[in-house]
Amino acid sequence: MAAFLGACSSTPTAPAQGTAAGAGAGSVPGTGAGAGPGQAGAGQSAPAPSQNLLGEMPPAAPREFRAAWVSTVANIDWPSKSSLPPSRQQAEVIAILDRAKALHLNAIVLQVRPSADAIYPSKLEPWSEFLTGQQGKAPEPAWDPLAFWINQAHARGMELHAWFNPYRARHSAARTPNAPGHVANAKPQVVRQYGKMQWMDPGEEAAAQHTLDVILDVVRRYDIDGVHIDDYFYPYPIEAPGANGGEAALDAPSNGNKPELEFPDHAAWQRYQQGGGTLDRASWRRQNVNQLIEAIYGGIRKEKSWVRFGISPFGIGRPDRRPPGIQGFSQYDKLYADAELWLQNGWLDYLAPQLYWPIAQQPQAFPVLLDYWLGQNKRGRHIWPGLYTSRIDDSVKSFTAEEIVQQVGVTRSRPNVNGHIHFSMAALMQNRKGVSDQLKAASYQGPALVPASPWLGSEAPPAPTVSVKRHASGLAVALGNAQRATHVAIWARYGEEWRFNVVPSHRGEVVLTDDNGVPARGVVVSAVDRLGNESPRVAAAL
Repeated sequence: MAAFLGACSSTPTAPAQGTAAGAGAGSVPGTGAGAGPGQAGAGQSAPAPSQNLLGEMPPAAPREFRAAWVSTVANIDWPSKSSLPPSRQQAEVIAILDRAKALHLNAIVLQVRPSADAIYPSKLEPWSEFLTGQQGKAPEPAWDPLAFWINQAHARGMELHAWFNPYRARHSAARTPNAPGHVANAKPQVVRQYGKMQWMDPGEEAAAQHTLDVILDVVRRYDIDGVHIDDYFYPYPIEAPGANGGEAALDAPSNGNKPELEFPDHAAWQRYQQGGGTLDRASWRRQNVNQLIEAIYGGIRKEKSWVRFGISPFGIGRPDRRPPGIQGFSQYDKLYADAELWLQNGWLDYLAPQLYWPIAQQPQAFPVLLDYWLGQNKRGRHIWPGLYTSRIDDSVKSFTAEEIVQQVGVTRSRPNVNGHIHFSMAALMQNRKGVSDQLKAASYQGPALVPASPWLGSEAPPAPTVSVKRHASGLAVALGNAQRATHVAIWARYGEEWRFNVVPSHRGEVVLTDDNGVPARGVVVSAVDRLGNESPRVAAAL
């Protein structure tokens, strides 16, 4: 949309320039002076401390998925402008990741396929014009943006989830012609014009296969932590004969009775009927989408069992299951997205419903909708709601920063919710109305591990080795034997207080600096693998 309202806005906002590079750097008592995350190695310092905790032994490591979407479509989040030189684009990547790390986020959901195009070298789809200024034009000098994002995120101990738009073939913000290899030219029989955009027809098997091939190509070639798709299945309906659709879905109190332009899938529908199909048209459309979701999940499992699959549907569920009082746009009837079925069948690892309304807006109340999705989650998958942080703006419908902080609090009040995703990173980069400051102070006082996904595997990695020695300015912690681990969780004891940190497993040494002359007197460490499984703890004292 709606989904990412910004992702369909014609007036995108870009990250503020120069605001986040090096954010969080500097000496932090008890944690080390902090060289750049991209230069990890022996002697590097740990990130900022979390809340202080008392007790003879530290508690369990904090767990929460804290992420932000980074939109590339229409240059909403990155790059700030198309056709910037690679050096500027790379600087913006580092600024975004440094700000995310300083806020204690632990994942980025990066849009790698805005409209059947790519922000990485691909034999299947052309380079995106939002990256290079012209569709099909390669970056000069050559570089691989997705590989850069992954490497820089992992160097900071953060996950990188690759976000794909499954069916959109051309965005209304596009300004250059489709390249020869674009699906609209290479497979015109599967592409439909609908309003100001082009869409691959979900009823065409070749369209679904193309999307599946693109996704699995990235899974095979890149060290991503997750695959993510948004809410654009069948397009948001537009008024006949119509302008752009989708923007009104968040605000419409009901589905309305205005005439809608029919999506032009008549050829595929007629073939289905002539082949003996018995479903009605709406059920057939849902079946088309269901088949792709199931194929993506199964395909990922076969390629790399640790790569998680997440979907972020529109936040209001199917009409016949809604709680009393909930009103609004029906993704089930209009987008043909049966997210309830995907949860029921376990075809995803996390659901991020876009709960883009205030807590107190009763027809779309954030807590009520969150509880609805929890009630649909019979297989115990992760529910990590999407927060509309970018609605903090200068409009009459602007959120306050406190609204987002309170929504984080609502998620934490539910025992079966252990994460959330901000749409989008631009709002956090710009610190709109102080939202980043408030989140850092009230919600993200320290780092957290990504929650485990035991249905994908629960074997813990071996315990690491650890030794400590006095350093000139603190306690040097030498780490080893981090087999099968991506992170090392570190509890450090200062006096009677425990403080928590997470570092990438490739770091050989972490220096815990003195806190106003008081050194850390002991540490407890554990290794954490890609699925969040944690090894037995190992303790060491000075």
